[in-house]
Amino acid sequence: MCVPVELEPNTTIDEVMRRWPATIPIVIGHGMLCVGCPIGRFHTLREACRAHGLSEEKVIRDLVEKVSTGA
Repeated sequence: MCVPVELEPNTTIDEVMRRWPATIPIVIGHGMLCVGCPIGRFHTLREACRAHGLSEEKVIRDLVEKVSTGA
C-alpha cells in the first residue's frame, strides 16, 4: 500500500532526491540542474523552483505523485 507523502516547500532539494531517488527523473524532467549541484544541499524546493523559473506547486505535485505512487 502506498502512503501519500507531503513535501514542504522548505525541504531541501538534496533531501528529497536522497530520500526518494525515484524523484531524480522528475527533477531532471523539469529542467532543474539540481542533480549533483553543490547548492542543492542548501536550496529548498521553493528556492530551486524560483531559481529555475518553475511553478513550485507543479513541481511539488509531480514529486509527491512519484513518491506516493511509486510510478
